[in-house]
Amino acid sequence: MTVVDRPTAAVKAAKPRRRVVGVKGSLTAWLSRPLADFHLLLAIFGLLTAIGLVMVLSASVPGEVAVGASAYSVFQKQLTYVAVGAVLFWVAMRIPLRQVRHLSTMAMLVCVLLLVLVLTPLGTDINDTRSWFVIGPVSFQPVEAAKLALALWGAHVLVTKRALLNQYRHLLVPVVPVALGVFALVMLQPDLGGTITLGVVLLSLLWFVGAPMRVFGVLLLGAVGGALVLAIGATYRLARVLSFLDPEADPLGAGLQAQQAEYALAEGGLFGKGLGQASSKWDYLPNVHSDFIFAVIGEELGFLGCAMVLGLFAMLAVVGLRIAARNTDPWIRMVAATLTVWLVAQAAINIGYVVRLLPVTGITLPMISSGGTSVVTTMVVFGLLASCARHEPEAVSALRHIGPGRVGGVLRLPAPEAYKPPPKRKPVRPSTPPRAPGRRAAAPQPPDERRMAGRSAPPSEYRRRESRKATQDRSARTRRTGRDGR
Repeated sequence: MTVVDRPTAAVKAAKPRRRVVGVKGSLTAWLSRPLADFHLLLAIFGLLTAIGLVMVLSASVPGEVAVGASAYSVFQKQLTYVAVGAVLFWVAMRIPLRQVRHLSTMAMLVCVLLLVLVLTPLGTDINDTRSWFVIGPVSFQPVEAAKLALALWGAHVLVTKRALLNQYRHLLVPVVPVALGVFALVMLQPDLGGTITLGVVLLSLLWFVGAPMRVFGVLLLGAVGGALVLAIGATYRLARVLSFLDPEADPLGAGLQAQQAEYALAEGGLFGKGLGQASSKWDYLPNVHSDFIFAVIGEELGFLGCAMVLGLFAMLAVVGLRIAARNTDPWIRMVAATLTVWLVAQAAINIGYVVRLLPVTGITLPMISSGGTSVVTTMVVFGLLASCARHEPEAVSALRHIGPGRVGGVLRLPAPEAYKPPPKRKPVRPSTPPRAPGRRAAAPQPPDERRMAGRSAPPSEYRRRESRKATQDRSARTRRTGRDGR
């Protein structure tokens, strides 16, 4: 290489660096825009919805044809629930978050009542679980709404009592007792998956409010002990645990789903067999369009399809926690973080048991698995997260001064309100007790100065007067003694 060629080679090597720096700068500038989180959340929501509808259609057709039903029956139900969820998603973005916070207590009471009523003859048994209300062609599972209500109400209570949370009785009561009561009602159905996700919501609330680590240690020990008791107490749960430890021990029974899901992922390879070409959905893998739909994604779309789904949920985690960090309202911060952890943890648990990292719990993959109540509730959660993104201080300033923008104009979203901290309350004076008729008012008792001094209380005016009087008496005695001595 000659001396003349060296600058040319250096210039060529510098061009990719400049491009990387330019792309990084453009991405940083775009992410710093006021509504970047809102637009990213809408993109994640749209992609997950589209992937879910396509995969439910692909996974459900063979099973419905095998039982003599319409090939599109499951897909039509899912499409109907997605349409209802889209309307509720829009409503959740339009309702002011202050009003959502005020309604959270009533929502929690209604959900507890529904969890009680579902255990009565009003509920319906489906797959040996009494957790459904069935009204004609419509079915509803109240535990999904209870997860959302617990997140909203728990954040409201903890933020209201945030000045007293250094005391355990204010930190734990009433959120933890109410949550444990809800856990008990859900386990009576029994629904282990719903109880696990409710536990995730409770732990997220306590984590983001800053609870000490000893609280999490006690809760986790109780959760492990409860899980062991529940696993031993029910035959089918014990079979799930044993099949997780050794799936080949019962390949046609408890270990069937785990092994077939593993075969489906292995056959997909890097690029997959192609959309609609999976063989696992032909009665090889039970519940393929609900609990194990990730296995169909791996077989038809390959590793790249699975990586795309994982990337979307990872992006959801980053955007959701970014929304929480950029807000100033403490309730919005806690709600955004808790809802994000709930969705991402639920997706991680579902994918974990499909790839044999966790025992099978029956938790659906958010926005992708078929299930009416699950997809509607998840879309409402996305609507609340989008509303939280629009309440970031920079977003509020931009929307109120520049305008709603293209997306806000199309959706007819109102301008969000800026956060106003609650006014500090003045200490209320204790009221004098009412006097009994015909009796004279008793003279006020002097304060117990010894008790106040024992609590490191500041000296009262009474003590200052007594001190001044004693000083004056000593001065008078000194002057009198001086005169007598002369």
